Amino acid sequence: MARFELCFNTSTIKPASLDEKIRAAGDAGYEAIELWNDDLTEWERGGGKLSEIRRMLDDHNLSVPDVVHLSGWMDAEESAFETELLSEARRRMEQGAAVGAPRIIAGPTLGRADLNLAADRYCRLMELGHEVGCLPALEFLGFVKHVNNVDVLMSIVNLADHPDTTVVMDAFHIYRGGGRDEDILKVPGAQVSIFHIDDAPRTDRPRETLADGDRVYPGDGILNLPTMLEMLASQGFCGPVSLELFNEDLWRQDPGEVARVGAEKVRRLIETLK
Repeated sequence: MARFELCFNTSTIKPASLDEKIRAAGDAGYEAIELWNDDLTEWERGGGKLSEIRRMLDDHNLSVPDVVHLSGWMDAEESAFETELLSEARRRMEQGAAVGAPRIIAGPTLGRADLNLAADRYCRLMELGHEVGCLPALEFLGFVKHVNNVDVLMSIVNLADHPDTTVVMDAFHIYRGGGRDEDILKVPGAQVSIFHIDDAPRTDRPRETLADGDRVYPGDGILNLPTMLEMLASQGFCGPVSLELFNEDLWRQDPGEVARVGAEKVRRLIETLK
């Protein structure tokens, strides 16, 4: 069986402070943590240094597989991409490098995408990432109009044809975008940077109406997460499996308890693999 790394995306306890998020993840026994650039920026604006965050991470034995995220790059006007977007991408990549993250998630546009342009710009982000030391990982989102499934995502990957490309897989987004569990088998395990584990709720609402905040703890919903994990393992993936929820009901609860319960539920799923 592939050895997955237990990871925590801090969106799961979004209202907590950055240091509280790190402490909650460490105390709950996670091995890795996904940090958001907005939290890092707020920390710096408050007079904090990213070297302090790095020490906190070390104190809690937490690695950082990626930071979150780059947006707007896929459909910006060329002049804006060349000036504002690349400059902001550099700043965020530098934050990632400062906290030890080898990757930064690069999300899609909300509307229709020019896939050739997206591939070209991804390669340009990759060049910048190599310079800074924090490479972009492509992500699809089930609720956007176009780059909302594995097939479209892999079209960009194939057009970019960059050897260091990695992608983000997400159980909820596969379902929300109308995909199938088997879509996981379309991506080599070595090309998956991280797997976001979450669940879709038991509801009479149409799949197309589900939003980020509808996600529930893994195992509490309708997704076949054990099968998804088995497929990931069969593809050779042995990276971070990261709990990523945006549920406001959980945001109102104790951050440490949410992190602990989430860790137990993800461990239970991982331990079912043979």
